[in-house]
Amino acid sequence: MTSAATPRKSAFRVIRWLVVAVLVLILLPYLIAPLYRVINPVSTLMVGRSILGKRVERTWVPIDRVAPVLPRTVIASEDARFCSHRGVDMVEMRAALEDAEDITDARGGSTITQQLAKNLFLWPGRSIVRKALEFPLALWVDLVLPKRRIMEIYLNIAEWGPNGEFGIEAGAQKAFGKSSRELSPAEAGLMAAILPNPKRRSAMQPRPGVRRIAGIVQARAARAKSIDACIRR
Repeated sequence: MTSAATPRKSAFRVIRWLVVAVLVLILLPYLIAPLYRVINPVSTLMVGRSILGKRVERTWVPIDRVAPVLPRTVIASEDARFCSHRGVDMVEMRAALEDAEDITDARGGSTITQQLAKNLFLWPGRSIVRKALEFPLALWVDLVLPKRRIMEIYLNIAEWGPNGEFGIEAGAQKAFGKSSRELSPAEAGLMAAILPNPKRRSAMQPRPGVRRIAGIVQARAARAKSIDACIRR
């Protein structure tokens, strides 16, 4: 009886520790996120590339040292309701879900805050599990970080080049050989246009499709100067 109970107790102990470990991993981002008010983070993709010995280039730049047109252009391109939603845009998500076969295809409903939560704490790719973790994380990030800081972190950890260029400074240097502070509205439009896939889209040698998207985004940004007030706070 005792000998049979011992393996059973050991199995329960292992299961218990596994459950505790999973809960810690799930809760850890919620404890870390408020620290990013003052700590400049890296993304999970940057960490993964570093562990594998792959190139990672990133120079952190405060948002007030970036061309003012750039944050506005990125918001106009990626998340037009960034200033009004609370991390998850239910209006856009509902519209995206209506056009998608399932939740993993609803790419258009992903806000900048959701992308930030994914980049900081989760993994790339599409899955229901990742989306389920991403939604509450985005709500929490929006609660504990101001919009200006969310945008600043996003600009500095987004992948912006085909060979390990992370952050807008490395991306601008790669594409135009200049600082992100010196980007023109047209160049900001090109940088925003490549964000969904910087490995296949190039701001340095943009194809007609990228130029067309950049022109649309640039025009949107020119009409949306009210965004500037949102990220000044």
